[in-house]
This record gives sequence, C-alpha cells and structure tokens, in this order.
Amino acid sequence: MLKKFMQLVTFLDICDGNMSQGSMRCDVNVSVKKHDNDVLGTRAEIKNINSFKFIERAIHFEVARQIKLLEKGESIVQETRLYDSVKNETRSMRSKEAANDYRYFPEPDLLPVVISDNELEEIKSTLPELPKQKEIRFINEHNLEESEAKILASSKAMANLFEDASEKTKDSSLIAKWLVGDVSALLNKDNISKEESKLSSINFAKLIERISDNTISGKIAKSVLEEVWISGNDIDAIIEEKGLVQIQDESVLEDIAKKIIDANPDQVNAYKGGKDRLFGFFVGQVMKETQGKANPQGVNKILNKLLNN
Repeated sequence: MLKKFMQLVTFLDICDGNMSQGSMRCDVNVSVKKHDNDVLGTRAEIKNINSFKFIERAIHFEVARQIKLLEKGESIVQETRLYDSVKNETRSMRSKEAANDYRYFPEPDLLPVVISDNELEEIKSTLPELPKQKEIRFINEHNLEESEAKILASSKAMANLFEDASEKTKDSSLIAKWLVGDVSALLNKDNISKEESKLSSINFAKLIERISDNTISGKIAKSVLEEVWISGNDIDAIIEEKGLVQIQDESVLEDIAKKIIDANPDQVNAYKGGKDRLFGFFVGQVMKETQGKANPQGVNKILNKLLNN
C-alpha cells in the first residue's frame, strides 16, 4: 500500500517520492494484543522513517518489543518513538498521555471544503495515465508479459525510460528484458533510483539497437552497460574505443573454427561418436579465441556445417 501511494504521487507529479531526501517520510503506528483479547493494545508511534526497508524493520522490532513487554506482565506506554537504522531498534522520544497530545481536535482556522460532482469529474478527466492503466497498455500495445509490465509501470522513471527507448528502437521485448533484468539489477546493487543513475534513454536505446543489429553480442552488451553505468559515456564511443564490434564475417569465423577443430581431434571424434554436448565446447573455444566478439549465431551455423558434414 505504501509503495502504491508513492507510485501515485510520483505519477501525478505531486513530488519525486524520494524518501531518503525527505520528499516523503512515514510514521508507523504499532500496537499488539493477545489473540484472545478483544481490546486493541496501546499503540506507539514511530516517526519520520525514510525508507521502505526501514519501515519494515521498525515494525518488526516494535512488534517484538511490545510482545516481550506484555509477556513479562508490563504495560505498553503510549508514546512517540524514533527508529535507529544503525542499531535496528526503536527508542522513546516523548510520551503521549492523552488524545489531545496528538491534536485530535478541529482546527478553527481551516474552513470546510466542499467539492461538487462536476469538479470531481473535471479533475478525473485531467488525470494522467496511472500505473495500472500504463501496465495494461504495455501488455496490449507492446505484447509484454504481465510480470514485465508490472515492474516497468511500478516506477515513473522506469516507465518513461521504456517508452522513450521504444520510440527510438522498435524492439520492445528486448527493451523490457534489459530493463527488468540487467538495469534493475544495477539499480538494486547500487541502491539508487533511475534518476540517480548515469543511464540516459538515448544511450539505453542505442545499446538495444547495437544488440539488435548484431554490432555487439548480449554478453558484450552487459560489459558496455556496466561501463555506461560508471561513466555515462556514449554507447558507440565505448564500443569503438574498446574494439567490441562483433566479428560477423563468415570467412573469418570459419578460419577460426577450423583452427579450433584441427587443434582438438579427440573432442571431434567424441562429438561425432555421439557426445553432442561437446558442441558447446567448440562454441566456447571459438568465443574464447575471439575474446567474445564472434557473432554467436554465425559461430553455431559454421560449426554445424564443419562438424556435421
């Protein structure tokens, strides 16, 4: 529910939802009671938690703390507490002895606000596309899997990156695969948001294009993405500077494959004797010889021709 709320405020451009920088914070109210007791327990309020991870940890700690007190026959104090993420504990800040301490009373300087049905309809008509609507559109327009669409629509920045890249290169399936897989993995590894990364939609679209047109292989693309992640440099500049263009010339690949086959007669005989899994050995040797730059489809085609004739 909290993540859905963050989705909503970010998609509506109410705020950027950055909890660590104070754009959003969360107060957590925790109370426990014995399973056979109909009366709710006294609650403690944990203030200003600044990440979903800390929200979860604070709740777990506070539940355990209150259970421990009740099991010892002690009572829970109504109070405001803070969460210490370093020590993973909550600590008392100040007590709250009555409801008035929480300011549960009308504010005399705030007038009632009445919104008419017409105004509601007008507001609804101006709302942008929300996460669930975007998820459904991604499935229908781009033929994505539901799981992929859900991840892409979960973040406004990720959704925008997908749509920007889809305008620049038409392989939506490949775009989604890389965003859900390698890009998400890097975001999680560095514990940052898309906005904090150096990956632009232009560079990302170019990466997908270079995979699609066989300039680079998927394996090489991973190393290129990692370089962009660190430097933010242009994809084509990285490929050229590091000499990462795939070898696609079939005559060159065939010469390399023949060299590998000639150097491994025992494996050739074993393969022809029925050990089909050795085909992967020959592919690996060609890729090793070319430092991963050989076009995989071309290598498979040539090895098939040379080993099965």
